[in-house]
Amino acid sequence: MHTEIMSLNVGPQHPSTHGVLRLVVDMDGEFVTKVVPHMGYLHTGFEKTMENRTYQQNMTYAPRTDYLHSFSHELAYVLSAEKLMQAQVPERANVVRVILHELGRIHSHLVFVGTGLLDLGALTPLFYTFREKESVNDLFEAVCGYRMNQGYLRIGGLSRDIPDNWPAMVAAFCDQMDRGLDEYINLFAGNPIFLDRATNIGIIPPEVAIDLGLTGPNLRASGVPLDHRKDNPYCGFEEYDFQVITKQTGDSLARFTIRMDEIRQSVNLIRQGLKKLRPGPIKDPNRKISLPPRHELETSMEAVIHHFKLVTEGFHPPLGEVYVPIESARGEVGYYLVSDGGSLPYRVKIRAPSFVNIQALEYACVGAQFADLITILATIDPVLGDVDR
Repeated sequence: MHTEIMSLNVGPQHPSTHGVLRLVVDMDGEFVTKVVPHMGYLHTGFEKTMENRTYQQNMTYAPRTDYLHSFSHELAYVLSAEKLMQAQVPERANVVRVILHELGRIHSHLVFVGTGLLDLGALTPLFYTFREKESVNDLFEAVCGYRMNQGYLRIGGLSRDIPDNWPAMVAAFCDQMDRGLDEYINLFAGNPIFLDRATNIGIIPPEVAIDLGLTGPNLRASGVPLDHRKDNPYCGFEEYDFQVITKQTGDSLARFTIRMDEIRQSVNLIRQGLKKLRPGPIKDPNRKISLPPRHELETSMEAVIHHFKLVTEGFHPPLGEVYVPIESARGEVGYYLVSDGGSLPYRVKIRAPSFVNIQALEYACVGAQFADLITILATIDPVLGDVDR
């Protein structure tokens, strides 16, 4: 029987393609023979913009690269800049960073579960997952005034301390999240339609996942236990007790369920962080890095000078280059910074996981049906800001 290959445009649109992503899909009847992702519709030019801002000013841009787990990009950026400056981050600041980092992971995974099932035609899960998602946004708003794109971290620590009642709010959310997860599992995870749509669909073997450079849940769903919180610990993660969740099948179901399991681990990490919270400073005391407290500006001329220099010019790291990888909700995030000794970074290169992970789309989709392409794309979970940075 003679057939002709038909090329279809999927996107650029927001539903299903999770942002302004265009896929050119070659179809032989109902089956996919080729997928070519076309990025660039959302290109923001963050890297070049950051090369024309001071190190502290770049805190505005880092969280906007991944608007679902913005604290991962904030944290990756400040850790690289702190390595350049040899900054000393107080213990309290590191604990707060861990809590916010894991809250951000939960936030991202909740959107993944809700919108991923919505792509498959299930509307109800979106309302359940967004209930907890909004609670996470409440916690972000309470600590820094913003529900997304927070810009709360600072090189050397935090922009301000957490409110007195914030740990109690976080503890209450952890209890809420436990109950929510039980509901998701009972209502959605065993749905036979979902299981048929996801089981043995879009299989990525471990050797292929490694060759493609996949990281995060997409890599661990194929059985490779790489997690930078364990393998390259930062912010004191080596002092926390948690499991690196892996699956062995490498299919869409594994990529879905692994994120549900990771939410449990994040709740566990947050509870450990709350126990580690102790009163103390939240910034590096070095006035060449951190702004002096506001009350000092009224009585100290030296504080005024440090404030003026940092705000107008910023600090001058020594010559050098650094890269610090961390574990975001989508995989390895890292900022490669090059310093020429000036107050602006000479070079900024973002290692964004979605840009790498989307390479797996064609391998996973070829041979599958068109409806499976949507399932596979949803479970690979790209964020277009992360792709088009």
